[in-house]
Amino acid sequence: MLNIVDVHTYYGDSHVLQGVTLNVDKGTVTAVLGRNGVGKTTLCRSIVGLTPARSGSVIFNGEEITRLPPHRIYDRGISLVPQGRRIFSSLTVLENLAIAVRGAGTVSPGSPKPDAKAGGWNLQKVFSVFPRLSERSHHRGNELSGGEQQMLAIARALVARPSVLLMDEPTEGLAPMLIAEVAGVIRRLRDEGTSILLAEQNAAFATKVADYVHIMSKGKVVHSTDPVTLWENEEIKTQFLGVPPAPTGPQSRPDL
Repeated sequence: MLNIVDVHTYYGDSHVLQGVTLNVDKGTVTAVLGRNGVGKTTLCRSIVGLTPARSGSVIFNGEEITRLPPHRIYDRGISLVPQGRRIFSSLTVLENLAIAVRGAGTVSPGSPKPDAKAGGWNLQKVFSVFPRLSERSHHRGNELSGGEQQMLAIARALVARPSVLLMDEPTEGLAPMLIAEVAGVIRRLRDEGTSILLAEQNAAFATKVADYVHIMSKGKVVHSTDPVTLWENEEIKTQFLGVPPAPTGPQSRPDL
């Protein structure tokens, strides 16, 4: 569905992505793990056209989208939940969502439940998953807690009804209860057919929700495997993810 082929991306003369190749299959969660600064965010930005690759290809549903502008990539069904949330702090929850709605009916800032086409991630469905957002639909972004802002960032991406959702560090700064909530949303999205590329530092979280895992280091994919095998590999976890070795045998991941 989404194929990244030998992608090289630069910031000026800085060679950040150095030949990244990976696939995201339909209806799966593919995790990209690694320490801060290895290129995970740049990979997400390259896919959505914010930092276009200098060479290599990004192919979506058989079409090369490498050089398309971001709004054209968005129109094709790829949405990004950016690191740091990046919501509009001066706009209300409804106004933030209204900006992102595509083909979901009319959105009125005066109505928390506008008309929408049946099915898909419309506002009603988003509010059913994140009821706190419905309760705070007229609050501005800077009046929300960090967890509420993250929920809004995810909701904003969902109302665009993406086929592929890119999530860049969605658990950053969240309390364990909210991390579990994000995990539940990811599982629901996958079960309903949305493909997800998850860029994360939190290996315990990512390996609980992912179907396949890639590890990045210095702009390259250095290890790829299924999540169970990764979690049992103490050497790889310690070397590339900074997970301390278990005192006695493989570590168990926390329940989510």
